[in-house]
Parts: sequence; C-alpha cells; structure tokens
Amino acid sequence: MPGRTARTVVITGASGGIGRATARRLAARGDRLVLLARGETGLAAAADEVTRAGGTALPIAVDVADAGAVEAAAARAEGELGPIDVWINNAFTSVFAPFTRIGPAEFRRVTEVAYLGFVYGTRAALDRMLPRDRGTIVQVGSALAYRGIPLQTAYCGAKHAIQGFTEALRCELLHEHSRVRVTMVQMPALNTPQFGWVRSRLPHRAQPVPPIFQPEVAARAIEYASDHPRRREYWVGGSTVATLLANAVAPGLLDRYLARTGYASQQTGQPHDPEYPGNLWKPADQDVDHGAHGAFDRRAHRRTAQLWASQHHGLLALGGAAALAGAAAALGRGRRRG
Repeated sequence: MPGRTARTVVITGASGGIGRATARRLAARGDRLVLLARGETGLAAAADEVTRAGGTALPIAVDVADAGAVEAAAARAEGELGPIDVWINNAFTSVFAPFTRIGPAEFRRVTEVAYLGFVYGTRAALDRMLPRDRGTIVQVGSALAYRGIPLQTAYCGAKHAIQGFTEALRCELLHEHSRVRVTMVQMPALNTPQFGWVRSRLPHRAQPVPPIFQPEVAARAIEYASDHPRRREYWVGGSTVATLLANAVAPGLLDRYLARTGYASQQTGQPHDPEYPGNLWKPADQDVDHGAHGAFDRRAHRRTAQLWASQHHGLLALGGAAALAGAAAALGRGRRRG
C-alpha cells in the first residue's frame, strides 16, 4: 500500500476465521505475514491468498499450546522475514457444553490453546521486541472477556484470563518505560467457521449470539489496533458495548437474562451429532480449506458504525464538548434576553 512501510507480522490461528480475514487485509498493504495454525490445507490456502494479494507469506504448521514450537516458529520467522514488528494472538479452540459435561482433559486443552497459546506467543514476541525496544502485540479478545455466558465456561475462562494477563503485562511494560505496546480488541459474535469446528454436546448446531458480524469487521479492527496500539483496548460492535455496559451496571440482572435466553440463542434449529469430535485435538482444516466465513453469511453484518466510534474517541469527545459549549452559550443568550 503506497505510503506504508511493509511490516513483519505474525498471526496465530491464521488458517481460518478472524486470522484468515486479517491475513487477507494485511497482505493487501504488502506486509510480510507469518501464518501459524495447525491445519496444513487451510494454511496453504491462506498463504496463496496472501501472495496473490501482494504480501509475503511464511506458513508454519504449529500448535500454539506447545511453547517450544511457538518459540521455534518465532525464530524461523525472524530468520526468514526479518524482525517481527507485530504479533497477533488469535488462535483458539473450545467446547460448547454445560460445564458438568466437559471433561478435565477437554477443559485443560481449551485452556492450553485459548489462554496459554496467547501467553506463549506473547513471550516469544517480547523476547525479540524488548531488546529492540519496539514492537506491537495485539490480543484478540471478546466481549466474553468481561461477561461469561452459559455453555462456554472454558472459552469464557480463557478470555477472562487473557484480559487479566494483558492488564498485568501492560503495567510491567509501563513500569519499564518500554516502547513495546500491547493492546486488546474485544470482538462481538462473528460469522467464522468455529461454530462448525468446535466440539459441541448441544442437541442442535451451535451459532453465534446475534447480532452477527462478518470476520472482515474484526480484521479491520485488528489492523487499526496494530497501527494505533497506544489505546489499551478497542470494543468492536454495538452489541459488545451494550453487553459490557450492562454487565458493569447490573450483572445480576444479566445473569438471570442469560440463564433464560443463553441456551436457545446459541443454537440453531438444526440437529447436531454430539459425538462429532470437532477441532479440539485435530485441526478441522487439515484436509479441507474452510476459509474465513462460517455458515451465517445471510445473517451477518459487513460493517458497524461503532467500530469507527471506538477508533475515534478523541473526535467524539471534542464533538461532545463543542456541543455542550454550544448548548451552554445558547442557554446563556436565552437568559440574557429574558
């Protein structure tokens, strides 16, 4: 992209969903992309898209739950594409089921991928960025980092953990006066393949809680965060804002609301085979490329005005201040006339 310097960017979970959409977007600006995921077919397709879009692709098959493998991937990335400028942690897996129907090994696996995978990726990035005193880490979060919902105890636990981990790390970087930045992007419900991939013990097929947004909305937010990492976090989608504000004001009321609605809103009317293994232990795109989109294209929104608002708090604050000043001046004139 004219006027921009190409960067070396690592994306975990790059073979599908948010990671795939983000890779496409960053490739269009000519970035050098290190694509990390387990599924080799999905990775190969993602790398091909990156190359055709004008970027440079280095696909590496890796399980982010393996700290050694993540470190080796980071070393290879710098050896082949140069110093890492941006590291985007995004990979995850999950189990849709009531907590009592999730086995200990399954819960551990979700935690190792969806939480410790972020920890390992962050460590690999910092080991390289801190000595240079530059670089950006983007943590892909969720509204569920603040507000837990039924049937997703493992995922919600991981996202809450990432939130706390990132806040603590940010304080440490500030203490050290480091110029390495870490920011988090809290996502709404997205139309990604995950709802057909994850292990589920629900009687009907899993779905994101409406309103649903396309993964390109997430990709735009991640790109912006990578360019503007001084903001500690970004909220994407009006539903994310509404959820977080409601949880802050009336969490008990929200508990009862989700207890009534949370089961039905996360399932379609189509039956589901509860024995389907999902991608918990093996990648779902090892032999088949699923791309960035899930099964909800007809219901998914391609944009959200709230994303612009999240990216332009300063302008909104100035506009609000100007409006208040104007209102105060008008009120003053009215009183003088009276």
